[in-house]
Amino acid sequence: MDQSKAIEMIAQLSNAYGAPGFEDDVLTVAQRWACDFGEITSDAMRNLYIRRNGNTGKRPMVLLDAHSDEVAFMVHSVRENGTIKFIPLGGWVDYTLPAHTVRIRNKAGKWIPGVIASKPIHYMTDEECKQPVRQPDMSIDVGACTREEAISVFGIQPGQPIVPDTVFSYDAENDLMWGKAFDCRLGCAALLGTLDALQGEQLSVDIIAGMSTQEELDMRGAVITARVVKPDIAIVFEGCPADDTCVPEAEMQTRIKHGPMLRHIDGEMLTNPRFMRFALDTARRKGIPAQDGVRERSATNGASIHLSNEGVPTIVIGLPIRYIHTHVGIAAYQDYKHAVQLAAAILRALDADTILSF
Repeated sequence: MDQSKAIEMIAQLSNAYGAPGFEDDVLTVAQRWACDFGEITSDAMRNLYIRRNGNTGKRPMVLLDAHSDEVAFMVHSVRENGTIKFIPLGGWVDYTLPAHTVRIRNKAGKWIPGVIASKPIHYMTDEECKQPVRQPDMSIDVGACTREEAISVFGIQPGQPIVPDTVFSYDAENDLMWGKAFDCRLGCAALLGTLDALQGEQLSVDIIAGMSTQEELDMRGAVITARVVKPDIAIVFEGCPADDTCVPEAEMQTRIKHGPMLRHIDGEMLTNPRFMRFALDTARRKGIPAQDGVRERSATNGASIHLSNEGVPTIVIGLPIRYIHTHVGIAAYQDYKHAVQLAAAILRALDADTILSF
């Protein structure tokens, strides 16, 4: 897949609306790009499976994972003044929310615009001005003047998803991608890019790619994909928070334009050290830039997958993204490209004896 085609795929995945539990638009996009890679199926949780062409059923099974959902919100209720009370779906920091635009799916299925509103500074007391605005004190305004209008005219109802209103762009001169939902649409793109890179090749493993749902809600979809696929080994693609703007230089491990980050540990998984060494050695041998990461907090679908069945050696290939879990992320195309190259190189090198050694 050449760069222009890959950028178009990333743009379509990023722009798709996919709050946890409402990932259908994302999966529609993914299926269009995956139609030549193998048999495509789904399950009751809307997890998407791509069974690679050439699988025999007689070789070790590799699960390639990426999650299709994004951090988002949900309509709780409509207030008397026509503004909307909402709840977060996934991890948000309150101070990043006010004044950002969103899209709300109404009862007719139309995505309508809104803005996250808080009390204007002109009406705040001096004490209020000193205090951070909390998410429960915010509203979403679609322009309605009454509760009745918001419900009957705008079609707002409880339980509907709300997503950031951000459009993807690519700065070719500086190799920078700007957009929403890079956690984990860049991972979805890397999963598809890896399948594309391996088309027609004879491998010593079978591959099922699983785009799992509801990762932002305790990694629920991957619990099911691991049960369905029953992998012998797994590679998880994830959008990871870049640290190159917020920690001392000596501690930086997830810088953009320095290759994918492979995490040794996070809040819920200690990476299989033998598989980790194999992956890092493969990167060095192939001249693919990669970063060692040691994370004290957070988690990925690897947490669910590596504890499934009788235990699954699992690595996380993280794509560095500045400002994830906000309305706008910044990432480098070259990190996406190197993540695909690394995953493809690992899959070409895996065989039954190597997997058994992990």
